[in-house]
Amino acid sequence: MLTKTLETIPSALPLIKIPDGHGRNLYDTDRDLPGLLRLYLSAAEAEHFLPHLRRLGKVAGERLDDLAMLADKYTPQLSTRTRAGEEQDEIYKHPAYVELERWAFSEFGLAAASHVPGVLGWHEPLPPVVKYTLFYLFSQTEFGLTCPVNMTDSLSRTLKKYGSQALIDAYLPKLTSLDFDDLFQGAMFMTEQGAGSDIARTETQALRHGDSWLLYGDKWFCSNADAEVAMVLARHEGAPEGMAGVSLFLLPRTLSDGSRNHYRILRLKDKLGTRSMPSGEIRFDGAEAYLVGELGRGFQQMAEMVNSSRLSNGVRSGALMRRSLTEALYVAHNRRAFGKLLHELPLMRRQLDKMELLTEQARSFGYQVARQLQLADQQDERAAALVRLLTPIIKFRSCRDARKVAGDAMEVRGGCGYIEEWVEARLVRDSHLGSIWEGTSNIVALDVYRACRKVAALDAYESHFGELLDAAGDGASQRLRPLLATTIRLAQDNIDRDAQENAREVCSLLYHMATAIIFAWEASHETLAHRAKLLDAVVTHRLDPLVSRLARG
Repeated sequence: MLTKTLETIPSALPLIKIPDGHGRNLYDTDRDLPGLLRLYLSAAEAEHFLPHLRRLGKVAGERLDDLAMLADKYTPQLSTRTRAGEEQDEIYKHPAYVELERWAFSEFGLAAASHVPGVLGWHEPLPPVVKYTLFYLFSQTEFGLTCPVNMTDSLSRTLKKYGSQALIDAYLPKLTSLDFDDLFQGAMFMTEQGAGSDIARTETQALRHGDSWLLYGDKWFCSNADAEVAMVLARHEGAPEGMAGVSLFLLPRTLSDGSRNHYRILRLKDKLGTRSMPSGEIRFDGAEAYLVGELGRGFQQMAEMVNSSRLSNGVRSGALMRRSLTEALYVAHNRRAFGKLLHELPLMRRQLDKMELLTEQARSFGYQVARQLQLADQQDERAAALVRLLTPIIKFRSCRDARKVAGDAMEVRGGCGYIEEWVEARLVRDSHLGSIWEGTSNIVALDVYRACRKVAALDAYESHFGELLDAAGDGASQRLRPLLATTIRLAQDNIDRDAQENAREVCSLLYHMATAIIFAWEASHETLAHRAKLLDAVVTHRLDPLVSRLARG
């Protein structure tokens, strides 16, 4: 009887494959990316860079994705002593992470791109739109490493602006090198356990020692903990209390005589996300460092590095959304349920549309900031004020939206999305860091108020987006100009009253108004006319409800 029963069981049940899009070119899967790049770049720039960006999309979807999975699983390890008992503070990084470093720092020159000619064969430093598109593609597969890459880039920018010529000559060539075996990586050691975002409470001490300074104290969260060079905030001897007593210092890992500087990596953090990249706690015990800029203006000078990191953070969070959406679309178009493909189901279409809107808002907003950054670097005052405002806005909104989009993408894949063998679990973990790095949501929302008070940023906003609206055509202008005027009025009223309880809503209002105008301008170009649907969605579902809520007080 048992034998007969076994004979009726099929020898192999049909395999229902889980949609697996691994290996796709992340440039090619992004329908609007080539058209947007041709809009935001000159013809010569587009002709030169699009093949390089497509190449990065290819390796990001294949080799880099495999490496990122390994680097996330086999995390950095700290060895504090040799087998003979000598202190050493060496961080072991998995070979997969080291190879990722080579691709980022050397092959694609992500850290050097803004500072030296020659990256990707270009005759001058890369246009910001190109640089941030490189970050956008790379971050879709490896988010953790782009923190050290960005800190190296931002440190170089700060050093060039505020450092002495001697410091620039000594360190900038290494920080911007494309030779992987020769280059220096950068870091930013700012956070202390008792201070957090309140930099005025910094306790690390700096004592003058001839031409240098000696640092004493602890830093609580130091990403890229073994970087060759770091910017450090410390309180100089005899300094007053508060922010006026905080100065900025350049800290080398290795001293001029080849010996290790006097600080220790106490331990590495066991983090929720960005596991591939070593973050640690550091104790200074007379570590030699060099003053950068003026005494007592440390935070104002460090803000250059922080703001650059915030912009990068917003763009990279947009990249996490893009990868999440790409995976969700692939699943929805290749899996059946209830007799239909998932994307044919009304609720799934609605969910995908919501994900797409948030993703495209972050990308287009980021491109606008990148273009203004290029003008600001050419001493355009309006552009500088605009960058000062738009940077905390994208940091606030893009980083918060990334958590939602990544979570929705996990839901689209279903149970497999909760398994670490698939990328969705890592995207969800990594997405939560964006709203913490370089200032939490409350901190950056309030920074929008400060920007509007200090540099007439709201005037720059109204002027720039008014011009963009004019360029979008009469139809868009008639529809959106009253909303722009209302947005400015509501924002100014809350700022004048210092209505801190509304700072998040004001930040979101400025973001949604800007993206509505940007979508209108993009859609006015024939090849991107379909982006008008994004304009309709942001006005109907984001802008109008927020205006009504703020208008009610």
